[in-house]
Amino acid sequence: MNDDEGELTMAREFEVRREQDLAATPERVWHAVATGAGNLGWLYPMEVEPRIGGKVTRADGTVVAWEPPHHFAVRVALDDGFSNTLTYRIKPLDDGTSHLRMGIHWVHTGVVDDYWDTKADAAEKHVDFYQHGLAEYLRHFAGRPAVYIRAGRDERTDDPADFAALRRRLGLTDDTTVGDRLSLDLPGADGGSEEVVVDWLSPDFVGLRGPHALYRFFNGSSWNWPIWLGHHLFAVDVDEQQATKAWNAWLNGA
Repeated sequence: MNDDEGELTMAREFEVRREQDLAATPERVWHAVATGAGNLGWLYPMEVEPRIGGKVTRADGTVVAWEPPHHFAVRVALDDGFSNTLTYRIKPLDDGTSHLRMGIHWVHTGVVDDYWDTKADAAEKHVDFYQHGLAEYLRHFAGRPAVYIRAGRDERTDDPADFAALRRRLGLTDDTTVGDRLSLDLPGADGGSEEVVVDWLSPDFVGLRGPHALYRFFNGSSWNWPIWLGHHLFAVDVDEQQATKAWNAWLNGA
């Protein structure tokens, strides 16, 4: 093996660490990050078997830390030498709220592909967006049952103009800032309109908060991925199948 081959097979690591104060008890935070019902409110569907060694449905993960309501960790290990560990540590604060430390840690002992840096950039930015969504969920919707709606375009894109066009469809302008209110036209036969607040705005993501929903739009052009959306709906009468169909049609221009 020559020197170049040796460099390719050396272990490579990537980490993201974030800390935030959350307006919720440790028990509420634990429910949000360590249970399937909680994940639906801010992240994505991920069922958790509540024990060390338990199975996690997202990417066939395994629970490696289970100390409610303080320490939860999941590890995913793939056959190609890649592993990803997701960790949450929850500390109670004197006023009954919580301090959360979370992190992801990638280790790859095999040959690293050409997209490592792209995936790392995407991971870091998605962590920030999701951690903000966790705070929004705990502040406004904690404990409410959620329905998760996902829709995506079929084609990949590397053109930022595509997401710019989506932002215009949402009613955003060049002057829109976080905290602004706007009227969102909801898709479907019974859609109507809803007043929402812009809670996140960046070139890669748009977050809108309604009275019964967190609407999340993801720009794929930064990483040559499809544009997609992942909404968290808290109304009691949501038809998941119909809502998914309506938002999919909306996203694809129908």
